[in-house]
Amino acid sequence: MKYSFSPEYLTEALTRAHRHWQHHQGDRVKPAAPTFTIALSRQAGTFGAAVAREVGDRLGWPVYDSELLQRIADDLGVRRALVESVDERQVGWLSECLAGFFALPGVSESTYVRQLVETLLALAAHGHCVIVGRGATKVLPLATTLRVRVVAPLDHRVEAVQREHGISSREAAARVDVTDRDRNRFVMNHFHFDPTDPGNYDLVVNAARFSVGASADLICAALDRLEGREARANPKTDVGHSKSATISRNELSMT
Repeated sequence: MKYSFSPEYLTEALTRAHRHWQHHQGDRVKPAAPTFTIALSRQAGTFGAAVAREVGDRLGWPVYDSELLQRIADDLGVRRALVESVDERQVGWLSECLAGFFALPGVSESTYVRQLVETLLALAAHGHCVIVGRGATKVLPLATTLRVRVVAPLDHRVEAVQREHGISSREAAARVDVTDRDRNRFVMNHFHFDPTDPGNYDLVVNAARFSVGASADLICAALDRLEGREARANPKTDVGHSKSATISRNELSMT
């Protein structure tokens, strides 16, 4: 059973998120220009999570990957394992119906997605964070989001998964295929865009060509460009938060 969101719903939810942060900030902080968020989409086997962590470390920003699940579980008042069971996965309508009929403990896919959207927009309203996967590149506002996709050729990704988990090539290939299909289907069903289309991103990084550190360099440099453009469009905006990314030939090492 899928649950999709209209642009009107997203706009309304984002407005509520902004109000939430303004309420908690009170009079301590003057209203500021919108702050940026990095939304990172990744193919299986590209170490996208590691790239996100590296970017977060360099910028001093929190990274939300599996951390999102704990936050949503806390908001819903359920165990994290129940949220993990529907995270970026396709849950059959029959499974949901049976769980409801027998009063089995669980979290429906529609409940999870609704809470996910609310959480993503609340984080975006605050800004200065990195969010991994889960449709964030589509959900978050375009004007204040750097949308990144980490990709690599299939053979490179299968080999990476094989090394990471100590499994056979066939098992690694199956894991990559299932993970990609689940993630893609989740995004397309609920957010109505193709996560494999490079036109949906500001920056696409090939993990077979750039190391984790070099990928982080490119992302930080792209963020600096976007923040600089925002500052020129709004001269009063203070965008000195992010660190400047200087890319040297040595840093752009191949993996």
